[in-house]
Amino acid sequence: MGRLFGTDGVRGVANADLTAEMALGLSVAAAHVLAEAGTFQGHRPTAVVGRDPRASGEFLEAAVVAGLASAGVDVLKVGVLPTPAVAYLTGVLGADLGVMLSASHNAMPDNGIKFLARGGHKLDDELEERIEAVYEEHKGGEPWERPTGGGVGRVREYTEGFDKYVAHLIAVLPNRLDGLKIVLDEAHGAAARVSPEAFSRAGAEVITIGAQPDGLNINDGCGSTHLGLLKTAVVEHGADFGIAHDGDADRCLAVDHTGEEVDGDQIMAVLALAMRDRSALRSDTVVATVMSNLGFKLALEREGLRLVQTAVGDRYVLEEMKQHGYALGGEQSGHVIILDHATTGDGTLTGLMLAARVAESGRSLKELASVMERLPQVLINVPDVDRSRVSTSGELAAAVTEAERELGATGRVLLRPSGTEPLVRVMVEAADIDQARSVAGRLADAVKSALG
Repeated sequence: MGRLFGTDGVRGVANADLTAEMALGLSVAAAHVLAEAGTFQGHRPTAVVGRDPRASGEFLEAAVVAGLASAGVDVLKVGVLPTPAVAYLTGVLGADLGVMLSASHNAMPDNGIKFLARGGHKLDDELEERIEAVYEEHKGGEPWERPTGGGVGRVREYTEGFDKYVAHLIAVLPNRLDGLKIVLDEAHGAAARVSPEAFSRAGAEVITIGAQPDGLNINDGCGSTHLGLLKTAVVEHGADFGIAHDGDADRCLAVDHTGEEVDGDQIMAVLALAMRDRSALRSDTVVATVMSNLGFKLALEREGLRLVQTAVGDRYVLEEMKQHGYALGGEQSGHVIILDHATTGDGTLTGLMLAARVAESGRSLKELASVMERLPQVLINVPDVDRSRVSTSGELAAAVTEAERELGATGRVLLRPSGTEPLVRVMVEAADIDQARSVAGRLADAVKSALG
């Protein structure tokens, strides 16, 4: 698997890459590393452990719980809940550690382990690297220092987590959702109970699809990566709009009443204006990655708001938000962070806030989303090139300058080396799709010529 920790924890094919032995070992390593860092000092440590409905989550949860308890950590098992719910409970219960077992939007055979620090925030890179190093050190048989007797961790089910999280979601809504008919696609995932319950308690009439998880069907032709079923259901039921989550419900995409997709950029545009009107958009600023559509930036500028862009990855968005105190950020994929109410992307919270804006404004989601016009975007992957020279090639720089001159203020060029493969991604936005394709094709040829 190479380096174990990626941008969102450890992921791989369950029982092949990600085994019970690895889950147990990483959990013991995490407990030891956090103890050495002083996290547990002066008290008996506690961890919150949750999972999505994947079949492999059952044995991986058992391994994680065994590892933590064997290292002297008391465990609260919250069962099947979204990643943001586990993060919230880790914070509100004062736990020292949170663990979520999920591979998010990945197909069912995959699974993953994500460790959360006290407060429900992602672990620092340094701590993840230390956990991996300690795990590797002991994988070969180096004995652990283990507690005995009353020092071992105790394990109990924490069934109150569901109601506590739903109550939190309802409490932060600015207004009720009475009068709205909403279709929810739960991706047969972790929000299959939480999301319908929250929307119903908030006053909406709810129709669910993809809400019968059986351990094998998560993300299977449904959810935020497969919007076809949701588009059909919204139109057939005459709903006001639809909301789609992914497997661990940290994402939210939407479909308006005509069946048109409303992506993460458009959702953030709607929420930005709603938060501005409530004086909740600090510094009148939104944070997004460089992959956000140029139309998003132009829409914010027209409204007198500012866009700060980061490298691709929600962790970079979150870092920027925390560093400068911004309240709203996210990605085009629907991973939206509302930092006053969540420490990570929360698909259910995002959907509720979007619905609240529709209910409060009396305008359709289609009308609200029209504040932003998505510019045509063309993405070409150029394989088998030296990605390390993207920023140093004079020939490529000249080609980019020429493309930017042609596109002017209504277009954009982005060349991005892949982080895992020998290829360069060429992205071009323009007011016209034919122009975007033409410029992207020429730039792809320039990348082959300069870096091949």
